[in-house]
Amino acid sequence: MTSGLYPGTFLALLCLLHVSEETCPSMCLCISDTVSCSSSGLAKLPLSLPSFSVTLDLSHNHLSWLGPGSFNRMPRLENLRMAHNQLSALGPGVFHNASGLRHLDLSSNKLHVVEQHYFQGLWRLEELLLFNNKITQVESSTLSGLSSLKKAYFSLNQITYFPFFSIQDHSHPFLTMLDLSSNRMSRLPWEDVKALPGLVQRGLYLHNNSLICDCSMFSVFWHWDLRGYDSLKDFTDEHTCSIYGDQRASIRFLRHTRFFQNCTVEKAVSQPVTVLLSSVVVSEGDRVRLDCQTSLSSTDLSFTWRSPSKGYITQASVNDTLISLFPNGTLEIQATKVNDSGLYVCTAVDIKQALNATREVNVTVLLPPGESFNTGYTTLLGCVVTMVCILMYLYLTPCRCNCCKQPKPPVIPIATYDPSTLTSVFSPSTRDQSKIQTNKHVAFMEPMISEEGTGWTPES
Repeated sequence: MTSGLYPGTFLALLCLLHVSEETCPSMCLCISDTVSCSSSGLAKLPLSLPSFSVTLDLSHNHLSWLGPGSFNRMPRLENLRMAHNQLSALGPGVFHNASGLRHLDLSSNKLHVVEQHYFQGLWRLEELLLFNNKITQVESSTLSGLSSLKKAYFSLNQITYFPFFSIQDHSHPFLTMLDLSSNRMSRLPWEDVKALPGLVQRGLYLHNNSLICDCSMFSVFWHWDLRGYDSLKDFTDEHTCSIYGDQRASIRFLRHTRFFQNCTVEKAVSQPVTVLLSSVVVSEGDRVRLDCQTSLSSTDLSFTWRSPSKGYITQASVNDTLISLFPNGTLEIQATKVNDSGLYVCTAVDIKQALNATREVNVTVLLPPGESFNTGYTTLLGCVVTMVCILMYLYLTPCRCNCCKQPKPPVIPIATYDPSTLTSVFSPSTRDQSKIQTNKHVAFMEPMISEEGTGWTPES
C-alpha cells in the first residue's frame, strides 16, 4: 500500500505521528488546541503537555500541589480549569511564562490562604474562580497586577477580612464583579467599601455573611438599594445582619428597616469615580458616536472602551474600518448592527495625577421597521381566492343538470327471448316484423291458446 508514497513523505508522516504521541499524554484527550485530562485520576501533572494548548482541563483529579514553572512550556495557554482537586497551596512562579492566561478556575479545592505571589505576572487574567475552598485570608497584594481582571469569585469560603483598599480605579479599571457572598465577614471597612470604583460597588455581592447591624453598614446598603443594584435586588432576603452580634437575633435588614430609624443616612455616598449613565437607541445601519465625557479635566488622558461585541478598544488596537476612536475619547461606529447592542464602558485615565473616571452608555440597535400588517388587503385577497375556487368548482367539474347532454352509458347486451327470431309456423311473416316496436323486448314468453285451440301466440 505504501509503494506509491515517496520515502520522504512516508518518513514525515511517521515523524508527525511520533510527535503527536509524545506531546499528548495517553490519559488525556487532545483535540485541536484543547487538552482535556479531566477525571483521569491524576495525582501530579503529566510530564509532557502540548505546548500549543490554549485550553487545558485538569478538573476532577487528585492534584494537591503545583510547583514553580508548572506551565512553563505552555506560552499559548489562555484557559486553565483545575476545579475539584485537592490543591492546598501554590508554589512561587507557578504561572511563569503563562502570562496569556485569561480564565483560571481553582474552585472546589482546599486552599486556605491566597498568597500575594499566586497570580504574579497574570496581567491578562480576566476571570478568577476561587469559590468553594477553605480560604480564611486573602493577602493585601493578591490582586495587584491583575489590571485586566473583570470577575473574581470568592464565595463559599471562610473569609473574615478582605483587602478592599487594594482595588482602585487605576489598578482594576475593568473589574465589574466581586463575589464575596457566603463567607464569615462580620465587620467590613465601610469607608474602603465606599471608596471602591463605581462599577465594583455595583457588582459587589455580600449576601449570606455574618454582618453585624450598625448604621455604617445600613447606610451603604441603603444607597445601593436606592440605585437599584442587581446584587441587592436578586438576593434581598439573603441580606441579613445580627443585632449586637447575636446570630439568633438575625433580621433581613433590606425588608425591615425600622431597626435603623435612629441612623443618619448621608445624602450621597462619596465616590471617587464619576459614572454618567446614558442610553442611545438607533436603527440598524445608522452611524452613532459615543462620547467619553467624565469629571476629569486634564487634556492628557488615555481612553479605553469596553464593548459587548468587540471587547476592549483602544487607539492602538483599532483595526476595524467601521469603528473609530478619536483622541478626545469619542467612539464612532459607522454602521451599527443588532449585535452591537449592549453596555459600552469608557475609562479615562490621567496617569500623571493617578486619576480614573468611567462613563457608561447603553446602546440599543433596532431592526428597521417592516411594513405594517393591513387586514383590508388580506380580506380582499381572501375574497378573490374564494371566488376563483367557486368558479373552478362550477366550470371544471362534470355537469349534473338536465340541460346538459350526458353521454349515454354503453349498452350491455342482455340475453332475451325475441320471438321475431323464430322462423316457425307460429311466427308472423317477415313483413310483419317491421311493425313490431323496436323499443319493446320480451323477457318471458307464455303460451296463449287461441280461441280455436289449435296453437299459441306470443304475448305482445
